[in-house]
Amino acid sequence: MAQPDYPALARKGMAALREDRPDEALDLFRQVTEAGRGDASVWVAQAYACRALGDSQGAVAAVDQALRLESRNCRALLLKGDHFADLRDRRSAITFYAAAIQQAPKAPAPDLAAALDRAQAFVSDTTGGFEPFLKARFEAEGLAPSDRFAWSLDLMAGRTQLYLQQPRFYYFPGLPQIQFAPRDATPWLDGVEAAADDIRDELLAVMDDPQAFAPYVEMRENRPNSAQAGMLENPEWSAYYLVRDGAPAPENAARFPRTLAALQGLPLTDIPGRAPSVLFSRLEPGAHIPPHNGLVNTRLICHLPLIVPPGCSLRVGSETHEWRYGQAFAFDDTVEHEAWNTSDQTRVVLIFDVWKPEITEPERALIRTLFSAIEDYGGGGAGFGV
Repeated sequence: MAQPDYPALARKGMAALREDRPDEALDLFRQVTEAGRGDASVWVAQAYACRALGDSQGAVAAVDQALRLESRNCRALLLKGDHFADLRDRRSAITFYAAAIQQAPKAPAPDLAAALDRAQAFVSDTTGGFEPFLKARFEAEGLAPSDRFAWSLDLMAGRTQLYLQQPRFYYFPGLPQIQFAPRDATPWLDGVEAAADDIRDELLAVMDDPQAFAPYVEMRENRPNSAQAGMLENPEWSAYYLVRDGAPAPENAARFPRTLAALQGLPLTDIPGRAPSVLFSRLEPGAHIPPHNGLVNTRLICHLPLIVPPGCSLRVGSETHEWRYGQAFAFDDTVEHEAWNTSDQTRVVLIFDVWKPEITEPERALIRTLFSAIEDYGGGGAGFGV
């Protein structure tokens, strides 16, 4: 006897399902699956046929078979979510719906797009009702959630994406995964802010010098160079250094005595030949610094905004910060970040780098020696930049 043409049976079943003949479709699909010839898509189609016929138990069994074959099958995950939603098991339903949304193709078929929208609405409605419930519970127990805990809720609910430190050169383990540093970790920024007017006055004296600022991303003869998403040798993002890779720029520094005085006593990242860098970063109107990650995660990058028209902002991970004159902050540049100047005016901020407070003095000494050894062994250093 000739072997049945199982692919043909599956195609006929799909046609019957599309034409609203679920009983015929189910019979065809079962011929395929009972012979052990059904892939995940056939099992999913069999589940649809079972649901159309009111056989919820058969639908779940078919979905489970599909997920055994293909654990990330978007339609199977949606159907499993529907099953738990029918049972009013919201937690389980959300788990499967969220997984389906994560696995959704970029251009889903119209029926799948509608199912995904329905799943997203279920997730939003359910979690939206949970948060007032949770808030009331906290209030009843006298608890006040911290910013860090609120961030954890945003991550759990899928409102924000998780960004982690991803240094391009050196990773020091065990440090907190922060984006913007809490202000109590950088109390010395108060003194820097107090000097903002003096620093701005010194800056304005060089702003009209066309030779003062040079492109921030420069060609290097001793390293491979990439286009840096259009920023290589691009004057739209330029810098004026007072200290570069641990070495003062004497002529420039001489013009900024009050600026350098404001940084005295700060825990600047002192690694000979590498750090610190102290500079003014200039971003031209309409410019965009594309997403990128810094080199080492043992430092914080500090900004003091000095010339900041409206429409200038910095995204670090999932947080976007608008620069405001004289309001300093610190962030981890090994977390993906990018910046914009959407205004019609120039933006300038003072930038410098400091040790992360969690790095102990003995560890700082070890890190200095590490980079000194790298330079001595390899012959010729390569500064961090900022």
